[in-house]
Formats: sequence, C-alpha cells, structure tokens
Amino acid sequence: MNSLPKRRLGRGLAALIGDDAADELPAADQRALRQIPIDLVRPNPNNPRHHFDDETIEELAVSIRAKGLLQPLMVRQREAGHYEIVAGERRWRAAQRAGIHEVPAIVRELSDGEALEIALIENIQRADLNPLEEARGYAQLMNEFAYTQQQLADSLGKSRSHIANTLRLLNLPESVRAHIEAGRLTAGHARTLVAADDPASLAARIIEMGLNVRQAEELTRDVSTAKRKTPKPKPEKSPDIKALEAQLGESLGLQVSIADHGEKGGTVSITYSTLEQFDEITRRLMRGGWHSP
Repeated sequence: MNSLPKRRLGRGLAALIGDDAADELPAADQRALRQIPIDLVRPNPNNPRHHFDDETIEELAVSIRAKGLLQPLMVRQREAGHYEIVAGERRWRAAQRAGIHEVPAIVRELSDGEALEIALIENIQRADLNPLEEARGYAQLMNEFAYTQQQLADSLGKSRSHIANTLRLLNLPESVRAHIEAGRLTAGHARTLVAADDPASLAARIIEMGLNVRQAEELTRDVSTAKRKTPKPKPEKSPDIKALEAQLGESLGLQVSIADHGEKGGTVSITYSTLEQFDEITRRLMRGGWHSP
C-alpha cells in the first residue's frame, strides 16, 4: 500500500485537504474543482471519525444556507459515477441538512492507502476526533504506513509524549473507553487511569463525583498509595499442614509453624519462651542424631 510523501503532511496539508476557500486553492486544485450532485457523493467507510456532533452540524448547515459551502470537499471517483469523500464529511453532512443539491469538490486520483492517510491526518490536525478516535488514527498510521511516534509528532505538530500518551488510551478497559467516547471523561481524565490497577472503578468514581482532571489525578494517586500500604494477606495453609503443625505442637508442648513452598522446600519454626524450653528442644533434636535421607 502506497503512502503519501511525508512532505505533504504537517502544516502543508492545509491546501491539500481544502482548509482554504475555493478561490485560495492552488492552481492544480482549481482545475480539479467541480460542482458535484450531492446524491452522487458518499462517505468514506474508513473515516476514523465516527462521532459527529449534531449541534455543530446544524450550526454549519445554517451558515451554508446563508453563504453556501465555501470550503470544497476532497473526493475520489468510484464506480458508476459516484464519488467517495476523502476529506470533508462534516461539511457534506451539513450541506445535506441545508438542502444543497450540489457541492464544490476537488477530485483527485488516490489509492485506498492515500485516501485513508489523508482522512486520518485531516481529522487529527483539525482536532475533530475524540481522544480514542485520535488514538486509533495514530495506531492506524503506524500499523499501515509504518510511521514512528516521532514521525507522527513531526508531521502533526504534536509532541512525542502526546502521541505516546494518546496511544496508551487504547489499553484502557472497554467500559472506560465508552465513557471517553460518550464525553463523560476527557483525555486528561483518561490518561490518569492508564496506569491504575482498577481503572474501571476509578472512572466510575470520577464521573459520579464530577471530578476535574487535577482532582482525578489526586484520587488515583491516593488510591494507589493506600493500596501499597495495605499488607498483602498471607496465603491460607492447607488442612494437612495445619494438622501437622498441631501434632508437632502437641508432641513438643510448644507452638510450631510450617511454611511449605512446594518444590522449593519450606521451613519449620518452633517458638520457645524460656531457656529451659530451648534446652529441651535441643536435647530432643540431638538425642537421635541427624540422619540424612
């Protein structure tokens, strides 16, 4: 799968994806600009953006009714005279709602890989994605186009730590990811949960208590500290070990404790209170001598 040359990424992508009004486009894109019937345009099934805010689309639709669609879509031609959106699905949705019959579009010849790469980078650059969609976009660029985290950072104008921290959101449990996609947790909230032992329960507490990011960080830190201070319970001894301890203790008249470590062996501890008891233990052990197996 071919990818776009890296020189087309980063801030130079604005002209490529139609950030500017139609009369500000480069000459090559001016020549490729067409008015296309809106019913011949369909969305890109690989668009990393899955959630579109109804309120903002309605606001854009009002603007399009008043002034028209000033920023063209980018599309590629498909079978039967149809066109697939490469960049600009939100504008296309708003144009549909505004009742526009034709939309301005730049038609480009792009492979599946090139179309996907542009769609990913356009959405990431414009901050149109929720944090999980952004993370999936980064992962897809790395998996399908062999980007490194540093190359993504350079191309998108992000820090490498931002790329790394965003990718870590994909490791969160499904319930936490659902809260992020629904807007109940921000990316800042989510990043505090990545290293937590029980992120799902912490996420529920953060939402229930209405905590901001700083408060969520404090809660996560407090829970982690409390867990480290809580002593781990000792493993339960088997009934056979307990019975043997009782038999030895009754024979010696002292407290006997056995710690069995399986194939690694174990220890037998005899607790005494006086020197006389110690002498008696020594006498019993020495009386028969020590016989190796």
